[in-house]
Amino acid sequence: MINRRILRIKAFQILYAYFKSGNNSLNNSRKELHFCINKTYELYFNILLLIIDVFDYAEKIIEIRKNKNLPSKEDLNPNLRLVNNRLIKKIRETKDIISYKNNNKFSWANYPELTKKIYNSIVKSDYYNAYMTKSVNDYNNDKLFIKKIIENEFTTSKYFYDILDEMSIYWGDDVEYVLNMLIKSIKKDTENNTEFILMDKFKNIDDKNFVDKLFIKTIANHDKNKKIIDANTKNWELDRIAFVDMLLMEMAITEAIEMPEIPTKVSLNEYIELAKLFSSKKSSVFINGILDKTFINLKKEKIIIKKGSGLIGE
Repeated sequence: MINRRILRIKAFQILYAYFKSGNNSLNNSRKELHFCINKTYELYFNILLLIIDVFDYAEKIIEIRKNKNLPSKEDLNPNLRLVNNRLIKKIRETKDIISYKNNNKFSWANYPELTKKIYNSIVKSDYYNAYMTKSVNDYNNDKLFIKKIIENEFTTSKYFYDILDEMSIYWGDDVEYVLNMLIKSIKKDTENNTEFILMDKFKNIDDKNFVDKLFIKTIANHDKNKKIIDANTKNWELDRIAFVDMLLMEMAITEAIEMPEIPTKVSLNEYIELAKLFSSKKSSVFINGILDKTFINLKKEKIIIKKGSGLIGE
C-alpha cells in the first residue's frame, strides 16, 4: 500500500503547484492529487506486467531456438525452469492483474528493447545460473528468483528509469518505493494462495482521509499558519524563508493541529525528512528548530491537543 510518507510527498507536490499557479481551483487540485496517487499504484501493476513480458520473451526465445535450421541438442531440450516459474504463473493468472491489463489497455509493446535488455541481463547473471542449476526446485526458490530480478535488474537500471520518466512525469520519484512494495508483496506470498496477493492502494480508509484532510486543511489554514510561523520566527522575516520551507512547516502545523491521533514527534520527524528531500540539510535543521518551538507553544496554548491511547499529554 502507499504509505503516509508517500502521501505527504504527493500532497506537498500538489500544494506547491496550487500555491505557485495563478489558477487556484481547489477541486481541480484535489483531483490532481488523487490522480498522481493513482499513478503510483498503476506503476505497481505495470512493473508486474513488465516482469510477465520478460518471461513471455523467454518463451519466445526457446521457440525460436527450437525452430532453427540446425537446432542443437540443448535447443531441442531446453531447461524450462525459468519459463515454468510458479510465481510468474500465479501472477499471470491473478484476476485483478488480468482486469487491470484489460481495463487500462496498458502494454510494454512500445518498449521491446527494455524487455530484451532485462532478459539478456538476467541470463548473464550469476543468480540466474544458480537458479537454473540448483538441485532444489521449489516455490520458495521461484519467489527468491523473482525478488532477485527486481533487486538486480530494476533498482539499478538507468535505462528503465529513463523510460519511466518518458512514460509519466509522476513515476520518476516513485520507482524505488514501488519496487519495495513489490518485494514486500512477494515476501508475503505463499504457495497456498491460489492468486498473487496484491497490496491495496491505501492501508485503510484512514489513510485516504489523512491525505484529503492534510491537503484541504493546509489550504484552508494558509493565512493562519503563516501567522503562527511568524510568531515563532522573531529573528526572521517571512519573505526571507524559502517557499518550500514555509510550505513544509505549514503542512506540519496543519497535521499537528488537525490530526489529534498523530503524535507531534511523528509529524516533526516526517517533515524534517521531507525537507532533506525537497530542500537542504540546512533547511531541515532550521525547520526542526522552528517546528519544535512552535509545537511546544501551541500545546501550551491548547491549540494542539492530542487524543487517543498513549497520546494525551504527550
